[in-house]
Amino acid sequence: MDRLPAVAWRDGAVELLDQTALPATERVVRCADAASLVDAIQRLVVRGAPALGVAGAYGVALALRDPAGVEAAAERIAAARPTAVNLRRGVEHALAAVREGRDPLAAADELAAADAAASRAMVAYGLDLVPDGARVLTHCNTGSLVSAGDGTAYAVARAAHGAGRLARLWVDETRPLLQGARLTAWEAARDGLPYAVLPDNAAGSLFAAGEVDVVLVGADRICADGSVANKVGTYPLAVLARAHGVPFVVVAPVSTVDLATATGKDIVIEQRSADEVTTFGGTRVAPEGAAAYNPAFDVTPPHLVSAIVTERGVVSPVTEQKVRAVAE
Repeated sequence: MDRLPAVAWRDGAVELLDQTALPATERVVRCADAASLVDAIQRLVVRGAPALGVAGAYGVALALRDPAGVEAAAERIAAARPTAVNLRRGVEHALAAVREGRDPLAAADELAAADAAASRAMVAYGLDLVPDGARVLTHCNTGSLVSAGDGTAYAVARAAHGAGRLARLWVDETRPLLQGARLTAWEAARDGLPYAVLPDNAAGSLFAAGEVDVVLVGADRICADGSVANKVGTYPLAVLARAHGVPFVVVAPVSTVDLATATGKDIVIEQRSADEVTTFGGTRVAPEGAAAYNPAFDVTPPHLVSAIVTERGVVSPVTEQKVRAVAE
């Protein structure tokens, strides 16, 4: 089945497969200026670290229509979501091309091609960590919706299915915005994977029943020490995996590694609107005026991470020395 790309440049605009409309509707949002792209990024029309990097790079081409304001517009794009390092790196990659008198569109295309190649390499390395007959637990969404290629953690599970090694893909629903139930389950159904969706708070009983062989997740930022920022709810899975002797594997491109951020304590965690927690499908589920704690991400410390799979190889055990060796 043909797939609409998560991010593309067509006819002078950035086109985004609207992830807020899935799984009910496949529609494309066109962003003809930097302001509309910032809005789309903040509303999660496009999300996922690698895809955000590509979108940010294409956004610089939009910003260049006002040469005098390109730097300011580029900064607004880069700051639209602060935790995922790829967004700012994508913007900076294309902005460097502008400063050097090169075409930012070509720079963005280079970034997309590199992301697709990284996805293929991560699959090759990651597949070795998935046993035969594996029951894989994943969180959030890490397939082609987050990438110019097949994705990260989901791409490994998809390859395991193709190799006849996947018995079950367990999909955390991923509250509060249900990126697992809405997006990963949609991709798994499209790709013919054997999958089941579970509430996030059912993961513990799944581990206790011995129904998980490996956890595969992505990352939005990896610190120099190997701390991993990913969609909120990832850290509890790492704790459960360690308690039950299950490998906890992070699959992410080297572009996600931020050596300038020493530890997880140095990561700025995006705080999102209380409405995402206090309402559901447009219906209020908490009292009017209720406060809410709604971080978009949490941080998993390196001692809970069994391995980090990158396009340059597998980091295991996860130490600062090994992280630096693969990223520098």
